[in-house]
Amino acid sequence: MATSTSEAFTVETNPFRRELLAHCYRMLGSVHDAEDLLQETLLRAWRAYDQYDPSRAALRTWLYRIATNACLTALEQRSRRPLPSGLGAPPGDDPEQPLMRGEEVPWLQPIPDAMLGDPAGVLLSRGSLRLAFVAAMQFLPARQRAVLILREVLDWPAADVAATLNMTTAAVNSALQRARARLGEAGLGEDQIDEPADPGHRAQIERYVVAFENADLAALEKLLTDDAVLEMPPFLNWYVGREPYIRFIARVFTLRGTDWRMVPAHANGQPALAAYTRAGDGGYVLHTLQVFTVTESGISRNTTFQDQDLFAYFGLPERITGAED
Repeated sequence: MATSTSEAFTVETNPFRRELLAHCYRMLGSVHDAEDLLQETLLRAWRAYDQYDPSRAALRTWLYRIATNACLTALEQRSRRPLPSGLGAPPGDDPEQPLMRGEEVPWLQPIPDAMLGDPAGVLLSRGSLRLAFVAAMQFLPARQRAVLILREVLDWPAADVAATLNMTTAAVNSALQRARARLGEAGLGEDQIDEPADPGHRAQIERYVVAFENADLAALEKLLTDDAVLEMPPFLNWYVGREPYIRFIARVFTLRGTDWRMVPAHANGQPALAAYTRAGDGGYVLHTLQVFTVTESGISRNTTFQDQDLFAYFGLPERITGAED
């Protein structure tokens, strides 16, 4: 009997696992934490499965309620996960100044599109998984974060959100208003969460690859918006504007050489590149994962990550020969 129940639980819940992972990621801003909370959600659901009443709530709704409350409990013990640009003004705008590491900061992480299911599912949820949106979520208190996601991402009625969070409907509506206002203060514009599927946007990334691999700073500069942002967790330094951006890339070429290979990747429904730098043996070693925001005006943001554990989530090889492309 137990085996039969276990098999039934697995069959019934499997279709929702990836979207529940995305939900936990939106709440927590960490791939690792989201995986842990997905497992916690399924464990809680399994323990209560014999009490689940389909006449009172659809299975998907029931699972989201469990996941949301599990995330809220976890957030009581966790700090928010910012990007460098979320910590205040840049600590100096000189790309030549030493880089300052923020090892003590629990940085926001990108999530691989491959973990989120089929392409259609990624497209439907893309706006709510953009790095800018998830980063903005970090400025909200945990309960406001949950209200905003349940109401505006999942489109739940206020009454259902109230039941999930043990709040009144009036309190839910008030929390939603405060969350919207806070996001407005954070400057979350439509250009940061719009869909990047436009062929022209993809073409800009392809041109960026060519320019970077050719160490063509002039061509790189033309692809950027006037207020382009470059940030690089775990470093606290970040830069705003074409000139500081390009000056920093020039510094990278000086320190690391000009022989690079860029491999396409996909994160948070956005274009990304894995950057490999030339090694002494003639191959190329993984250096960074770069996630781009692309607008009609050009590339407006490059968030660059140096994290070996994160590279593993994306399935990026540590070394390539350079012949792959």
